[in-house]
Amino acid sequence: MPDRPSPPAPRVAGRRNATTVDVITVTPRARHLAVLLARAGDARAKERWELPWEPQRSDETLEEQATRIARTALGLAPASVEQVAAFGDKRRHPSLSELSVAYLALTPAGAPALAGVEAAWFPVDEAPVLAPRQRAMLDLAMQILRMRLDQAPIAFSLLPPTFTLSQLQELYELLLGRRLHKASFRRALHAAWLVEPLDEWRSEGRGRPAQLFRFAPRRRRGARRGVRFDLLRD
Repeated sequence: MPDRPSPPAPRVAGRRNATTVDVITVTPRARHLAVLLARAGDARAKERWELPWEPQRSDETLEEQATRIARTALGLAPASVEQVAAFGDKRRHPSLSELSVAYLALTPAGAPALAGVEAAWFPVDEAPVLAPRQRAMLDLAMQILRMRLDQAPIAFSLLPPTFTLSQLQELYELLLGRRLHKASFRRALHAAWLVEPLDEWRSEGRGRPAQLFRFAPRRRRGARRGVRFDLLRD
């Protein structure tokens, strides 16, 4: 089932475009990864939902356009925007375009969703049927996100500025799709110099309040940029 809707990015449907910019916007919501989908702009479309997209514009770079599309859909700027791939295959796109450039936009957990009726959050694993090329975009974006977890600290783009270590571990488990051993995770995390403690605490239910952390400044991380999940036992 979709979560609270938010406004769609502007898009043009119903005619062939040479190139489109498509944005896969992802955030953690209610213990699942969610993707933002817009209601199809063409009432004759086979699929009711689609990734926000626009024809390529000449007055913006591809990344600038992708960032604007995500910002318009979210109502705020995403934490990060990164190109996934260009798709020039024969799979159908809502615009019937010959070429599509896909971008992955990450936004932190708890980011507000504005009221509206033309876009909504869907669990990635329960997303409705998409046009074949957009389905391929979503699948590849999720593969890349999970593959890069131990290479770059991209998970922090899905967290608020301050967080507990339990929140961080839950996010990694969500992205990896498996449980992690608590002590091993924390040793690997500290070895990678990815977080630093704050003199702040937050209650997480029963027991003592949990200490808050933040993503460590670059000068403290050294050469290590990710957590070696292959070395962690479940």
